[in-house]
Amino acid sequence: MKDNNKCHAPDLGRHQKQALRFWDSMKITAFILGPGLLLFVAFRNSVTWHLQKFWGASGFFWQTQWENLYHQLGGNEWIIYFLGTAVIPGLVFWGFNGILMIADLTGKPNFITRYRIQLGKNDPVDREKLLSAVHTALFNHVFISLPMVMIMMVILRRTGEPCSLQLPTFHWFLFELTIFTLLEEILFYYSHRLVHHPLLYKRIHKKHHEWTAPVGIVCIYAHPVEHVISNMLPVIAGPIVMGSHVTSTTVWLSLAILATSISHSGYHLPFLPSPEFHDFHHLKFNQCYGVLGVLDHLHGTDTLFKQSKAYERHVVLLSLTPLTESIPDSPKKVK
Repeated sequence: MKDNNKCHAPDLGRHQKQALRFWDSMKITAFILGPGLLLFVAFRNSVTWHLQKFWGASGFFWQTQWENLYHQLGGNEWIIYFLGTAVIPGLVFWGFNGILMIADLTGKPNFITRYRIQLGKNDPVDREKLLSAVHTALFNHVFISLPMVMIMMVILRRTGEPCSLQLPTFHWFLFELTIFTLLEEILFYYSHRLVHHPLLYKRIHKKHHEWTAPVGIVCIYAHPVEHVISNMLPVIAGPIVMGSHVTSTTVWLSLAILATSISHSGYHLPFLPSPEFHDFHHLKFNQCYGVLGVLDHLHGTDTLFKQSKAYERHVVLLSLTPLTESIPDSPKKVK
């Protein structure tokens, strides 16, 4: 018995240390995010005052347009909610990714393809592989995403009036976006790391990682279980927690689906958010699990990324010169 206990003691100590590191990281996360929210509230009247003035100048216009749309649709909240949370984000997703798919398949137009991140990959993309990704994305969109946003409507109607005639104020809208973003970062990071666990990876997440050089449509190319817990729940949690108005939810879902499409696009295009962080995750597998990178920094899951050329390129491109040209890869060492 003594020998068995001695054999298990090191494992027990390791698990205890891992647990302590996890809770320490959680405390640090709360310490960083908490003051951030307090600062937002403290400076809301000064920092956003000018924006509020601009919003207020056109506030009556938007309020009037909203009321007209509401009455034109007969005040049917289900139709209004469906249009706002399903149709508009869907058009954003398929419209943006439709353009990217043309570039991926044809190698044209050059003003897109010259910004490819992983040079020589998907040039052009494999048609059959892309078609398979489209089929999966369609299935997840129609049979998982749409029912989930409708369930979100049921929850919100129990707690408030998601389609009320009164639009949210500008300050409240900004505050909601802050909460949405923080919740998405936390929930996506930990759910993403969960599906990377060996017990779940082969059965669930491996499908998404078939693309080591991703393309836009791949952002929802995933096992249905992953699409629920890692793609959808982190995004809809914010509006549910905040009891958000349909207009806030529409803007958020459209921004979220556009952002994840950009991060999977395979192109570092000028004036758009950098996709280098998540592209590196597809390339290296065990780095860059989050969205913002805050939790990756806290947990040390971005160390290799910070040592790479991708990290140097992880900026908003403000010129027309591709970053693969201005910051080229280091020459490979000759053995």
